[in-house]
Amino acid sequence: MTAPAIAAVIPVYNDRKALERAIPVSLQYLGEITPDFELIIAEDGSTDGSADLVREISMKEPRVRLLHSDERLGRGRALNRAFRETSAPVVLYYDVDLATGMEHLRELVLAIQGGYDISTGSRLLPESRIKRTGGREFASRGYNFLVRFVLRSRLHDHQCGFKSFRRERVLLLAEKVREHHWFWDTEILVRAQRKGYRIFEFPVHWEQGPGTTVRKSDVTGMGLSVLRLWWRLNVQKD
Repeated sequence: MTAPAIAAVIPVYNDRKALERAIPVSLQYLGEITPDFELIIAEDGSTDGSADLVREISMKEPRVRLLHSDERLGRGRALNRAFRETSAPVVLYYDVDLATGMEHLRELVLAIQGGYDISTGSRLLPESRIKRTGGREFASRGYNFLVRFVLRSRLHDHQCGFKSFRRERVLLLAEKVREHHWFWDTEILVRAQRKGYRIFEFPVHWEQGPGTTVRKSDVTGMGLSVLRLWWRLNVQKD
């Protein structure tokens, strides 16, 4: 069996309702890029029937693949596992709520096929078009400023859930990543810059999904993760 050209991963935790839309939309947009793809649903210990839904769909559509975990891995570990499991040279992921416009999917993939190691959507470039509450906007800009200032990143948006990678290159980075949940995105991008990876950041249309909120504990936790990574990189030389 030949390797697919592209593997798209959707990390999922109790997201059955969102999957009912995300899977058919994904099949449509991926199919417009190439017929040679696989869609991996990295289902992370869900209890709402998400796995059952994916199994049912995969029986009719073989390009849909369930990667189930009984235990809660966290976003980063789930992505690392999915990238190891596929043999596609180009791997990508996006959030199950499809907050980033799927019209950008082709650009995300073509950047890797054109020679970049990482491609990432950005909600914070001047050309980006976003819709979200003022609280989330303030938190996002503050967080990304902190990453740029403390970790000396040259990128604008580190947490946009819309990224693609040259598989062999991201697997090398993943071995060093210590954070395994939401900070995974930031650590991957910071470490990639330090290793001289070619990164393409481009503006996207992004719309906040329903029910998403920013908690004080989230902001505090992300800030502490920035400081921990600074310590590992500059003191422990990890």
